[in-house]
Amino acid sequence: MTTTPQAERRAIPRARRAASTPAASEPSAGLLPHTDPVRLLEPDGTPLPPRDDYPEPPVEALREMYRRMVVGRRFDVQATALTKQGRLAVYPSSRGQEACQVGAVLALRDDDWVFPTYRESMALTARGIDPVEVLTLLRGDWHCGYDPTVVHTAPQCTPLATQCVHAAGLAYGESYQGRDTVALAFIGDGATSEGDFHEGVNFAAVFKAPVVYFVQNNKYAISVPLSRQTAAPSLAYKGVGYGVPSEQVDGNDPVAVLAVLTRAVAHARAGKGPYLVEAHTYRMEAHTNADDASRYRDPEEVEQWRDRDPVARLEAYLRRRDALDDAAVAAIAEEAEAYAAALRERMNAQPQVDPLSLFDHVYAEPTPQLVEQREQVRAELAAARDDEGNA
Repeated sequence: MTTTPQAERRAIPRARRAASTPAASEPSAGLLPHTDPVRLLEPDGTPLPPRDDYPEPPVEALREMYRRMVVGRRFDVQATALTKQGRLAVYPSSRGQEACQVGAVLALRDDDWVFPTYRESMALTARGIDPVEVLTLLRGDWHCGYDPTVVHTAPQCTPLATQCVHAAGLAYGESYQGRDTVALAFIGDGATSEGDFHEGVNFAAVFKAPVVYFVQNNKYAISVPLSRQTAAPSLAYKGVGYGVPSEQVDGNDPVAVLAVLTRAVAHARAGKGPYLVEAHTYRMEAHTNADDASRYRDPEEVEQWRDRDPVARLEAYLRRRDALDDAAVAAIAEEAEAYAAALRERMNAQPQVDPLSLFDHVYAEPTPQLVEQREQVRAELAAARDDEGNA
């Protein structure tokens, strides 16, 4: 006996059917970002008048944010040095973007998912992932050094914007199964020009997937300035075309970043669909160690952004609140140095790599050509060992 499509549809549990059916269109009110980026602190750490729409996070959370930003910056400096020493093949620095890197992590629960790009090494260490495992990809040892299912963090994504689709799919799947998990996808300004960005945001909007798209607008896609990427008043407006509530924030204001992302995550977790946040920030270093930023950036521009340092900004504010003193600052700096020293020592050890692992996970069932290539490498390795033994 055959069943009709209508009968099969009636057999789907109501919760699943609701999750798989696009919602009716809603009015566009509330979708537009503020005309000016949300800011709660002046660059010197002076607090601005409080806002009803973005309450200030608890001071304990801000103090923890400061600690992770200081440790994260020291990690970033150490990773850059390891690249110059030949211990890493490449390293994309996120110095200057500490408020974004750490704020995104603090806005999430441990069971939420993060979809990082290659520039999010600092965010991953702030999430508690082993720094050596984080740098495994950039050292060239393996595709990903940590287990994504354990730390709820996808592998760092090098292709631009593909993580936008991955985040939408996972978030939709979690919602489909009745869980309130939120996915957060890090995106660079250049990635908003890629098709995968638009496909991911559109899918998430139609199916109300609980995902936050976090655009770190650091003004350059490698050497391409923002003015060559878009004519929109800000990248946050790109979400409006898909019916996605959007906001823009001063990405060097740690208090504002955490406040805005906390609201965005709460929106997604409440079943209201995706949210897009654009953070206006700046990368102080070159795109990677292989880039010469002086060819396309004015040194005066860099110095202007140096005066907006997010770490100094938060420290000044916490001192005003009597939530931080010289002893606490020194203790956190000492912790950061110990963290860097341990990383340096561990990264100086030569990794043990099996060349034959190159053929693992290419196909579920290796093709005859792959088997042949693997055996060729195995024979060459055996011959090399024999030559060493006879030498």
